[in-house]
Amino acid sequence: MDDIIKPVPIYVDGQWSISPTTGWQQIVDPTTNAPIAKVPFCSRGEIERAVAAAHQAFLAWRQTPIGERARLMLRYQALLKQHHDELAAIVSQETGKVMADAKGDVWRGIEVVEQAANVPSLMMGEHLENVAPEIDCYSLRQPLGVCVGITPFNFPAMIPLWMFPLAVACGNSFVLKPSERVPLTAVRLVELFYQAGAPDNLVQLIHGGQAQAECLYTHPEVKAVSFVGSVGAAQAIYRGASNALKRVQALGGAKNHLVVMPDANKEEVLNALVGASIGAAGQRCMAISVVIWVGNSRTWLLELAARLSKITPGISDENAAYGPLISAQAKQRVEDLIATAEQEGASLLLDGRGFSHPSRPNGNWLAPSLIDDVSTDMTVYQQEVFGPVLLSMKTTSLSDAIDIVNRNPCGNGTSIFTSSGAAARRYQHGIEVGQVGINVPIPVPLPYFSFTGWKQSFYGDLHTYGKQAVQFYTETKTVTTRWFDGDDDSEVNMTIALK
Repeated sequence: MDDIIKPVPIYVDGQWSISPTTGWQQIVDPTTNAPIAKVPFCSRGEIERAVAAAHQAFLAWRQTPIGERARLMLRYQALLKQHHDELAAIVSQETGKVMADAKGDVWRGIEVVEQAANVPSLMMGEHLENVAPEIDCYSLRQPLGVCVGITPFNFPAMIPLWMFPLAVACGNSFVLKPSERVPLTAVRLVELFYQAGAPDNLVQLIHGGQAQAECLYTHPEVKAVSFVGSVGAAQAIYRGASNALKRVQALGGAKNHLVVMPDANKEEVLNALVGASIGAAGQRCMAISVVIWVGNSRTWLLELAARLSKITPGISDENAAYGPLISAQAKQRVEDLIATAEQEGASLLLDGRGFSHPSRPNGNWLAPSLIDDVSTDMTVYQQEVFGPVLLSMKTTSLSDAIDIVNRNPCGNGTSIFTSSGAAARRYQHGIEVGQVGINVPIPVPLPYFSFTGWKQSFYGDLHTYGKQAVQFYTETKTVTTRWFDGDDDSEVNMTIALK
C-alpha cells in the first residue's frame, strides 16, 4: 500500500527529484487520517548538496541589481495571487483547515511578498558628509549568504513566505525545511517561485524532522536561521544555532490573554472571543486562549457559552467554522488537558470532547470547550493548549489583570476591550507582551511592521518580517572616505578626461 502513495519531491542542486532515502513518513488528511502522500527524511549528503548549491547561487545573486530582485518579487506575488485558491486547497488538504482559514493563510503570506518587492527602499543606507575635515562616511546593507527557514505545520503558506522572499530580496540564498506534516504547500510555493523566473538553486527545498533541522542550523556555510514552533523547540534551536555562531530568530509558543473591561462593547467582545479562540481550531500562535473578565463584565460569560455551543467543526465544503486538529496525537493531548483541568478544580461550561463528524468519523475532531474558574497554577493554564479551548478567569481590577498577564512566561500577543482611553493607554504601556490589541482580538501586524513576540515567545534580537527582517537578513558595512587633490594641473587633467 505504501508503495503507491505519492512521494513528495525535493529541490536540491537545480532539480526536482525523489529522494533516494530509506526514511519516509506518511502524510495524512486530518479529516479522515487517511494517507495522502509520503515525505522523505533527507540524508546528510542531500543537505550538504543543498547548502553547497545555495552558496554558489548566492555568489552570483548578490551581484544582481536590486531592482531585478524587486521585480522577481513582483512576478512571484502576481503568480501567488493567480494561484491563490489552488494554494489554499493544498493548505486545506494537508492541515484540515476550512477554506476561509486556508485562504487567509495564503493571503497573509502574499502581503509579505509585496513588502519584499519594496526592498530597494528598505535596504537604503545612510550618508553623512564632513564627519571630519574633507572626510565623509556612509553605511551599506549587504546580504549574509545562505539562510535557513524551519517552518511549522499550522501555517504552511504564510510562514515560509514570511522568510524566504525577504531573505532572497535582500540578496541571500535560502534552504527551506517545512514541517514534515505539511510539505505539499511548500513544494508548490517553490515551484511558483521558479516559475516566476528565479535563478536555479536560489531556494533549496529539503524535508525531514529534528535531525535534518539540526544538520541545517549547525552547518558551517549557513549564516542565519529563522524558526517558528513550540517554546521547547525554539529554545533548542536558539541554543544550538547560537552555539554554532549563527544569527537566529526563533519564534516560540504563546498564551494570549484578552482582558474585558466592564465598559467594553458587549457585542464586539463576544464576537471577538468566538472567532479568536476557536478559529483554525485554535492552532495558531496568536489565538486568544484566556479571557480575563474584570469586574461585572463576567456576567457575559453565559452568553459567550451559548454562542460557542452553536459552533461545530467540519470540512471545507459545508462552511464549517473550523476544521480538525492536525493529528490524532494532538487531539489526545488537548483532551488530556481538558480532563486535567476538571480534575484540578476548573468548571467545564462546554466540553468539546466526544464530537464526531457524521461523514468523517475518523478525523481529529474537537468541538469548542469553555473552561471557567481557571487559576494560574493549573496545568491547562501553564501549557499552550493549541486547540479550540478558551479559558476563563476573573479579577476585580485592571491592575490584577495586568499582573496575571505579565507573570505569564510567554508574551506573544494580548488584547484589551474597553471604551476608556485611559485604561487602554495604561494597558498598552504596562503590559509585557510584544503585540497589543486595543479592541482588536488578534493584533498580528501587517508587513510594514514586524511580528514582535516577547519573553518565551521569541528568542533573538531582530524579529520576523517588516524592517527588522531586512536588518536580520543583511549586514551593515560602514565606509569612511577621504580624497586627496593631485598636482596643480589636476583640474585641467580632469576636464580633459571628462571631454
